[in-house]
Amino acid sequence: MKRHYLIIISCLMALSLSGTLFAQTPAGLTGQTKNYISTGMPILLIAPDATSAGMGDVGVASTPDIYSAHWNNAKFAFIDGNFGIGTTYTPWLRNLKVSDMNLLYLGAFKRINNRSTVAFSLTYFSLGEIQGTDAQGQSRGTMNPNEFAADVTYAMKLNENLSLGASGRYIHSDLTNGQTISDGSGYVTTQPAKSLAADIGLYWQSPIDNNQDLALGAFISNLGAKLSYSEDDTKKEFLPANLRLGGRYTNHIDASNEISILLDANKLLVPTPPVTVGEETYSDYYKNLTEYYNTGVIRGAVQSFFDAPGGLSEELREIQLSVGGEYWYKQTLAARAGYFYESATKGGRQYLTFGFGLRYTILQFDVSYLVPTTSFSSNPLSNTIRISLTINLKSPKNTPTI
Repeated sequence: MKRHYLIIISCLMALSLSGTLFAQTPAGLTGQTKNYISTGMPILLIAPDATSAGMGDVGVASTPDIYSAHWNNAKFAFIDGNFGIGTTYTPWLRNLKVSDMNLLYLGAFKRINNRSTVAFSLTYFSLGEIQGTDAQGQSRGTMNPNEFAADVTYAMKLNENLSLGASGRYIHSDLTNGQTISDGSGYVTTQPAKSLAADIGLYWQSPIDNNQDLALGAFISNLGAKLSYSEDDTKKEFLPANLRLGGRYTNHIDASNEISILLDANKLLVPTPPVTVGEETYSDYYKNLTEYYNTGVIRGAVQSFFDAPGGLSEELREIQLSVGGEYWYKQTLAARAGYFYESATKGGRQYLTFGFGLRYTILQFDVSYLVPTTSFSSNPLSNTIRISLTINLKSPKNTPTI
């Protein structure tokens, strides 16, 4: 599908070259002041699988599966099976009648021994075909913007209940295929942004009794070098470094029925952009903005817990919450539902999700669907079905062969 260059590139580069999206009111900072935190390559935060996506995007302590590299790499140490592979197809912007933007995910794991597991995953985001034109409407050729990230993971049990995971990731983001574009103050020649990042996770699971299980997880992801889409090193973009904490309660009601309840809390480990407050001059504001761009990755991750201009109340609004539930019948049929909440001043994504799963011997098929719950909630996956297919060469012991 061909689209007009100026419109598409304006949307793409809003997050990558201009830095942050500012919707603040300079008269003063209030509880309604919008101060979004934007990063380079936000696609790294999108749920890659229909399983967790059907439960409100929870996953840090969900049952270990092939998609654990995204949610909590430490879960691989407890995954059931010797080898598995899975893939997910996610249409993008279907509400806007865009037919060739898609997110693809491929993951695999291999158990080394009873304590250790290695895994690999690849995330690929295609923005389709774009017909480039300049301000005068002259053709500048066809572009195929895309982004991808590839990572490897090692997970190890520390004891019978606790595991540790570590991942390394290569990131490549090419939004303009080297086009020269306007960034608002002049013209710049763009380039693909590249980076290396690391993840570290902890996962703990233990039975409460013969019928109940409890699991807890902590996961830091995408901690790495900033992205630069041009030779201008003064406006490098933070990766979407992220902290996720959560838990899962599972009740094995009887031999045929099982239900789980999950909760995740999620926060970007990225500095909060400055705003103009009260009598502060714009020169002071731009000085603060320069300091923001010059903030190092580690320093930015630390100060992300206390640097919000609105103080503690704004810091709390930066926490996203996800709650979900999953029901399995004979480990064969699954039904899922969940809710995701983000403050209106930090992006306003609020939506319900639904999903189901079907497991047959070594195959599992999952589907999810997202429904926004507010009129201002904008999500590229609104009213979109995403599909996952997983192959595990060793099915759970209680999985029937129907």
